[in-house]
Amino acid sequence: MNDAKTKKGKKSLLGLAAGSLGVVYGDIGTSPLYALRQCFLGVSGFPVNDTNVLGILSLIAWSLILVISIKYLLLVLRADSQGEGGILVLSHLVVPNQLKLWKRKDWILVSVGLFGAALLYGDGMITPALSVLSAVEGLEIATPFFKPYIIPLAILILSLLFILQHKGTHQISRLFTPITFVWFLVLAVLGLHQIWQNPKVLQALNPAFGIDFFQNHGMHGSIILGAVFLVVTGGEALYADLGHFGRGPIQLSWFSIVFPALLINYFGQGALLLRSPEKIGNIFYHLAPSWALYPLLILASFATIIASQAIISGVFSLTSQAIKMNYLPRLKIKHTSEKKEGQIYVPSANWLLFIGTIILILSFRSSGNLADAYGIAVCFTMIITSFLLYFVMRKLWHWKNLWARLCIGFLLTIDLSFFSSIIRKVSHGGWIPLIIASSLFCIMLIWRRGQQLVHKELMKHEASTQNFLRELDKHPPLHSKGAIIYLVRDTSEIPLSLLNEFKNYKTIHEKVFLLHVNQCLRPYMIDETHGRLEKLRKGFYVIHACYGFMEVPDIKALVRQLIKENNFNIDPKKITYILSKESVIATKKAGLPKWAKALYGFMLRNTTRITQHFNIHSEQVIEINTQVRI
Repeated sequence: MNDAKTKKGKKSLLGLAAGSLGVVYGDIGTSPLYALRQCFLGVSGFPVNDTNVLGILSLIAWSLILVISIKYLLLVLRADSQGEGGILVLSHLVVPNQLKLWKRKDWILVSVGLFGAALLYGDGMITPALSVLSAVEGLEIATPFFKPYIIPLAILILSLLFILQHKGTHQISRLFTPITFVWFLVLAVLGLHQIWQNPKVLQALNPAFGIDFFQNHGMHGSIILGAVFLVVTGGEALYADLGHFGRGPIQLSWFSIVFPALLINYFGQGALLLRSPEKIGNIFYHLAPSWALYPLLILASFATIIASQAIISGVFSLTSQAIKMNYLPRLKIKHTSEKKEGQIYVPSANWLLFIGTIILILSFRSSGNLADAYGIAVCFTMIITSFLLYFVMRKLWHWKNLWARLCIGFLLTIDLSFFSSIIRKVSHGGWIPLIIASSLFCIMLIWRRGQQLVHKELMKHEASTQNFLRELDKHPPLHSKGAIIYLVRDTSEIPLSLLNEFKNYKTIHEKVFLLHVNQCLRPYMIDETHGRLEKLRKGFYVIHACYGFMEVPDIKALVRQLIKENNFNIDPKKITYILSKESVIATKKAGLPKWAKALYGFMLRNTTRITQHFNIHSEQVIEINTQVRI
C-alpha cells in the first residue's frame, strides 16, 4: 500500500515538474537567444577574445547558480502562503492585516511590495516584444530578403497572441510542456556539439575567470553585469507561479532539465565564439547546421510565444490579486476554464499590454535595442524581494538577526551589483518600465486612499447597528413581504438606504440581511466555510462572508447554502440585493490632492458592476447612488 502511494506521489511530482517547464521557465528559457550576444554587442561593447569569453561565461554560470539556484529555488520559494507565491503574497506575509490602518513601518513595507508588483507590468510589455523579435531575427541568417519583414512578422505573431487571450490558455497549454521540453533538449544538444569541439570553454566554470575579468577591466568591467543579468530575468516568474505547481516540482525541473540545458547552451555559444568570433551577430542560430535553421526558427518562435504567454498570464493573475486586495478598482475578469480557477482573462490588462508591446517594437525596432532597455524592472523587483525576505526570515522563520542580516546582505550585494550596472540603461529606454510602474503604483495608492476617505465620510451619516436595533424595539416597524440583502462595508453600521427606508416609511422587509464580504489573510479558505450567519433579532441577520485573495467570490452560491442550512422558507431567486454606488465630489479637504480625488472619482465611475464581481444576478439588484464629498 505504501509502495503504491509512493509511486503515485512520484508520478504526480514528475507530472507537475514536466508541466512547470512550459509555464514557469518560458521566460528564462529564451534568454540564450540574445543574452550572450548582448554582452559583446550591447552597451558594454567588449571585444570578442578568449579572456573576455571565458570571463563572461563564468559570470553567467555563477549568476544562474547564486541568483536562481540558491536565492530563488532554495530560499525565496519557501516564503509561501498556503503554497502561493509572488511579490504581493510576500508583502502580505510581512504585513498580514493590510485592510486596516497601519503604522508608518507597515506603510513603507506594503508600499515597497506594491511598487515591486507594479514593476512587473513594465516587464510584461518588454518580455513579449524582446522574445519574439529575437526569434524572428534569425531569418536574417537565412537570407537578407526577410529583413524588411521581421518587424511586421513579429507584430503579427504578437497580435494573434493577444487577440486569442480571451479564449484562455487551458486548451493550448497542453502543448506548452512538450514544446518547451523539446526546446531545452535542443538547447543542450546544440551546446554539447560545440563544447565537444572546443572543451576548453569548460574552464569558465571556475569563478576565478569571472574575478579576473573584473581585474582586467577595472570599473569598466562592471558594465557587463547589465547584459549578464539577462540570463536571470525569469527569476521572479519562478516565485509568481509557485501556486500552480509547488516548490518540489519547480525545483526538480530546474536542477534536472532547465539549469543543465541553459548552462550547456551558453557554454556552447562560448565555444563557438572562441573559434569564430565573427559569428557574434546572431550567435545562437549559428550553433545549428544550415539544414536545421528553419526548424530551429519555428521552434524558437513557439518558445518565445510560450514565454510571452507566461508573462501575460502572470500579469492577469497579479491584476486579479490586486483587485481582491483592494489596491485596484474592480475590472472585468473572465474565467476561461471551469476546472482551473487560475485561468483568467482581464481584457483591460490584455489590451494595455498589447498596445505597450507594439509601441515598444515600433520604437526600438530590434531585439538588441530592446535588450539595452530590458532588465531594470526585474532587477528592481529582485531587490525588493530580498528586502522583504529579511522580514519573513525574522518574523516567520524565526532566524537569528545575525544570520538573517548576513544572508540578505549577501543577496543584496549581488542584486545591487547588477542594479549599479543596469541603472545605466535608464537613458537607453530603461525609463519606460519605470514610468509604467510609477504610474500604476500611484493609481494603486490613490485608489486605496480614496476608498478609505469615502468609507470615513459615509460613517458620519450612518447609524450604528446596535442603536438601530434598539430603535426597532422601541418603534416596531411594518414588515413588507420577502427578503432583502444589503451589501455593507462594515456590519457595525447600518447603510443609508436602510436608514432612509425606515425613517421615511416606517417599514422594513420580513427578513433583512447585512452582507459583508471580507478579504481573508490567506489565498484560500481550505476546509472552512466561506460564510456564516449571525442572528441579531427576529428577522434581522448578518452574513459574514470571507474569501481568500486567490478565490473568486460567489455570493449567489453562498446565500443559497446559508438559506438551506438555516431552513429559511425563502426562494434565493426572489431575494433583492441592495447595493450602494458612490459618486465622488472632489473638494479641498485634506487626505488627497484634488487632482488625485478627481482621478479616484473617474476610476470609481468606471469600475465593473459589483454584480459581476460577486456573481449576483443583475435582475435581483437595486443600486442606490450616494454622493460623497471628499
